[in-house]
Amino acid sequence: MPPNWTFLQRQEQRDLDSSGRLKKTESETFDVTLLQGSPYRRLVARNDKPLSPKDQHKEEEKLQKSIEDRRKETPEQRERRVAEWERKQQKQREPLKELPEAFIFTLAGEEALNGGEAFVIEGVPKPGYRPKGQSTSFFPKCKLRLWIDKRDYQWVKIDIESLDTISFGGFLIRLAKGSHVTIESARVNNEVWLPKRAAIKGSVRIALVKVMRGEIVYTFSDYKKFQTDSRVLIH
Repeated sequence: MPPNWTFLQRQEQRDLDSSGRLKKTESETFDVTLLQGSPYRRLVARNDKPLSPKDQHKEEEKLQKSIEDRRKETPEQRERRVAEWERKQQKQREPLKELPEAFIFTLAGEEALNGGEAFVIEGVPKPGYRPKGQSTSFFPKCKLRLWIDKRDYQWVKIDIESLDTISFGGFLIRLAKGSHVTIESARVNNEVWLPKRAAIKGSVRIALVKVMRGEIVYTFSDYKKFQTDSRVLIH
């Protein structure tokens, strides 16, 4: 989660049948903000429709409980909670540092993307590369395509294609060969690059039990900068 910004996060799951036809679509939308130093997600819609009065009341009760719990924390407890969130944020960024060691990159061309021009770079696994940790263990089993903004030299889009079965999240998510993970960012208020969209497409096994064929899409929108530690609106 970007610091000092609130936003809406929508997650949609599109299930396909064995013939590739759309079988079911479900979505949830969350309002995400910082609450006493770390994120809080409040469910605000299902399938793009407002919550029922009953469900809205439940969400408001959960929010109030979280506010009370966090306000009752000792300084040490708050420090541990915030530090744990920051540690997770840092861990998510760690694989990016290992890209130069893991892949051979070549310039594939240029494309217009998200209102700007971008270099297109392709990456294939580097022979002899050994992952340094679990978060990069899948690197030898995938190839990359990156779009780099020509003005800011900031990555705009990353597409990861699996060349074999790969795992994420401590093996909680397993992707079949030929699956794609795509992440996009966008310049907000002409001052900072923030997440725009993330998608997992292909055959996905979740928690080694549930198999999903289709696409899971996360979109991030309505970014708003705030100055105080938390912004919570209850209607």
